[in-house]
Amino acid sequence: METPYIVGVRFRPVGRVYHYDASCCRDVTAGDFVVVPSRRGTQIGEVVQTFETQPEPPEDGWRMVARRASGRDLTLRQLIRQRELQALLAAQQKARELKCADVKLVEAELSFDQRYLTFLYGVVGGAKADVRRLHGALARKFPRQQVELRRVGPRDVAKLLPGMGACGKAVRCCAEFLAEFNPVSIKMAKVQGISLTPSEITGACGRLRCCLVYEYEQYAEAAKHLPKRKKRVRTPLGEGKVIDVYPLKQTALVVLSDGTIQEFHQDELQRPEQATTPAQKG
Repeated sequence: METPYIVGVRFRPVGRVYHYDASCCRDVTAGDFVVVPSRRGTQIGEVVQTFETQPEPPEDGWRMVARRASGRDLTLRQLIRQRELQALLAAQQKARELKCADVKLVEAELSFDQRYLTFLYGVVGGAKADVRRLHGALARKFPRQQVELRRVGPRDVAKLLPGMGACGKAVRCCAEFLAEFNPVSIKMAKVQGISLTPSEITGACGRLRCCLVYEYEQYAEAAKHLPKRKKRVRTPLGEGKVIDVYPLKQTALVVLSDGTIQEFHQDELQRPEQATTPAQKG
């Protein structure tokens, strides 16, 4: 039996990668486009990944690539992108007419066979929103397609909208290369010594910045070898209290008993209970 030829296919820039069996066209490689079935009808996607070793198949088996995309397919894909923009503008106008102030429509996705039209939306403030009237109005406006409204989170909304990152980066990380979002916690900022001022740790989405994840593990590992803040330690200059730590430098800032502040390497620090005492004379 012939071994399946598995490829990773992406339908949108910086979108999630889906795996397909491309045995029908084994010469496709990264950068080529293929036509594939999906839950929302037939789609055209870009091959972004191939595998030297076949990954574990899903329980329901691999989905099959239908064929390599032709030049005509790619031309139609560009036309569909234009129709998506027109549909989004029309849907946003309809939302304003219906006074759906809390609903922010951010993208329209029209399947390659043009049977399914999906509108992605976020909700201002994260509250619940009744979109039944809007869905009915859009279904009537686009009778040739099966219309779906799909809610996405604040991070996904920010990913779809243009604009600079909170750090000043020309393109936000989520829009440039983050295909999926990892959980982010306030602990990650604390471990890295980042100011907890909201403007310092909050992204354009109103949530904690995704970049807090990038170096967290390195900081957390380095911090294991240092005493925690507010702990008392012994130093070559006497006992003191840790007021700050610099994990990547492997140093700590200590206020000594005379009020002076000194920076010490981890090798120069001991907890008071770890300090050795001279052997008593017999």
